Amino acid sequence: MMPFVTYISPEGSETTIDAQAGTSAMQAAVMNGVDGIVGDCGGNLMCATCHVYVPDVWLSRLSDRGEIEDEMLEEAVSPREDCSRLSCQIVLTDDLNGIVLHLPEEQI
Repeated sequence: MMPFVTYISPEGSETTIDAQAGTSAMQAAVMNGVDGIVGDCGGNLMCATCHVYVPDVWLSRLSDRGEIEDEMLEEAVSPREDCSRLSCQIVLTDDLNGIVLHLPEEQI
C-alpha cells in the first residue's frame, strides 16, 4: 500500500498524490511538482522552504518537532503556527495514509 497525501493550496485547490512509504512529504511534493513546496536544502534541515500547516487530527500522529526543525520554523517566510511543520521531517507511512497538509502563502 502506498500512502497518499493531499496538499491544499492557500486558495483551496487540492493535489493528492500516492507516495512511496518512507519518503518525506517534501520529497513526494517535489517529485510530483506540487506548487508551494520548494525544498531548497533537499531535506537537510537547513531552510524552511517546505513549511506546511498540519491539521490537529494529523499532528498528533507525527513525531515531536526536533530542536533544529523548531529553529528553522522561526525562519519561515509565512507565519509560524502551533501546527507548523517542515514537510521534510514528515516521513510518510501507512499510519499517515490520507494525511492532509496545508501550504502557506509563500515559502521564499
